[in-house]
Amino acid sequence: MYSFSGVSLRVIAAALSLSALASDRAFGQVLTGAAAFGTWHDDKPGVRRLIRPQDLPPVSKATDGPAQIVPLPAGVRPQVPAGFLAELVTSDLHNTRAIRVAPNGDLFVASSMSNTVHVMRIPAGSAKPQTISVFANGLTQPFGIAFYPLGPNPQWVYVANSDGLERFPYKNGDLKATGKPERVIEGILPRHHWSRDVVFSADGSRLYFSVGSGSNVALDMFPAPQLTMYPVPRIISTVAEWASTKPLGSAWDTEELRANVLSFDPNGKNLKIVATGLRNCASMALQPITGQVWCVVNERDELGDNTPFDYSTHVTEGAFYGWPWYYIGGNEDPRQAGMRPDLKDKVTIGDVLFQAHSAPLGIAFYQGDNFPAEYKGSAFVAMHGSWNRPNRTGYKVVRLIFDGSGKPTGEYEDFMTGFVVSDTQVWGTPVGVAVAKDGSLFVTEDANGTIWRVSYHGSAPR
Repeated sequence: MYSFSGVSLRVIAAALSLSALASDRAFGQVLTGAAAFGTWHDDKPGVRRLIRPQDLPPVSKATDGPAQIVPLPAGVRPQVPAGFLAELVTSDLHNTRAIRVAPNGDLFVASSMSNTVHVMRIPAGSAKPQTISVFANGLTQPFGIAFYPLGPNPQWVYVANSDGLERFPYKNGDLKATGKPERVIEGILPRHHWSRDVVFSADGSRLYFSVGSGSNVALDMFPAPQLTMYPVPRIISTVAEWASTKPLGSAWDTEELRANVLSFDPNGKNLKIVATGLRNCASMALQPITGQVWCVVNERDELGDNTPFDYSTHVTEGAFYGWPWYYIGGNEDPRQAGMRPDLKDKVTIGDVLFQAHSAPLGIAFYQGDNFPAEYKGSAFVAMHGSWNRPNRTGYKVVRLIFDGSGKPTGEYEDFMTGFVVSDTQVWGTPVGVAVAKDGSLFVTEDANGTIWRVSYHGSAPR
């Protein structure tokens, strides 16, 4: 173990009609540049966007735009591409966030605010659960879930809490934890970004653990380091000394070991910092073709409605992704001006750039056989939605496009929309995505706590 120190239906119908009319103008096109900085009115299954580093707007005045959460309107369900069907699985769970598929096909769902992990058993081809059970409760804001060893017969289920990582004894078919949890990593500070995720390397030799930053942009971090707590406490008095002994771009003080992807042995020993400067890698997934770990990253706030871009990226060992000093390459955060000029030309840019404040929280690669062939190898990303821009964005599930070799093209495509009711109201905030053994896609959202199953039926209606 490693230890650290009431909505009108008429209004709804009108809003959905406006959304459809607006997005028809973009359907079948790839929106680029400023045209990609739209609103929820421009969202519709099939709309593609390609955002590039040179499209980044300058810093501007920040704007708050929190959404009012309303109940799921009667008869309303998400919009998906023609030939696909979205079915409601359940609305009985609260604050449904990360969702993962066990080797036997059971679906594990983290309900973070109720400190609980549930298990759903759903027959192949169905959206109706046979059983929904509490696997474990009394947790601490659980999010990420992983099974180990890899393969058909795991012995443990790992649960990432806001303050660390623990694992429960597990065998296929368990609907309730059969033993007490074992602490694998402890002492993680839950301040600010608290969602943690866990995923294992392709060979099972290492676990990856994501830890978001402890603040928006490290304004409470000392201008220069004074000491380090890792690997052992000792005094460090200058930035130069810190830079010479730590991985590229490592933050210090209250942000030490934050905004990173870390790696450990499966038993929580032998900590290694894999990558730094990832402000909030909320969710991770292993890309099947390449074996690379992918993150979805929430970038910083209060630099304007369209700056900086959120992103998804494969995690390069030793890379620095910018936070807190820079973003999307060598663009210096004005709140950190002049603090680390040595890092300006050393920032790695993410692979797929998203519209600012989309808030991506979940990622899953598609290797199933239910969807059309062109979907295989894609990644689905759940976007929780914006709170700090006047024109709402996010609140949808998108598909990342890859070529045959597993390389991202940079484009992403709206796949599941319709969670927004009006300019001020939403009923759904997507968080988790998982590909079931029958090839269907399960999606969670934590506004009304609904879970959806998306399947392909050829010529069947949406």
